[in-house]
Amino acid sequence: MKRVTGIGGIFFKTTDPKKTKQWYRDHLGFNTDDYGSTFWWKDQEGNDCSTQWSPFKEDTDYFTPSKKEFMMNFRVENLIKLLETLKKEGVTVIDKIEEYEYGKFGWILDPEGNKIELWEPVDKAFLP
Repeated sequence: MKRVTGIGGIFFKTTDPKKTKQWYRDHLGFNTDDYGSTFWWKDQEGNDCSTQWSPFKEDTDYFTPSKKEFMMNFRVENLIKLLETLKKEGVTVIDKIEEYEYGKFGWILDPEGNKIELWEPVDKAFLP
């Protein structure tokens, strides 16, 4: 079973997400929207894939229970099977899965208590 197949996103806290997105747009050429910036690439089979860069407001509780100022999102192939396997291996699994048109999400904690988001993507939901 494949576990992580790529980086799905990099999320971090900032005092002013709008100003931060503007800076990245002006100085680094990021194509930003309300959620940050989406980077498109192809997987080994040539499928369209995306990675999300997103600044969050500093008071967000989305990263809870982690106390870190950032959170990683990893792309996975089969979220439900992977969470079952991780739980059997003693990994702390946050017991909820959320499903949207753009994929399924689950969360785990690493040994230091950092929240890790796992995403079984449906990339085509982002295509125009």
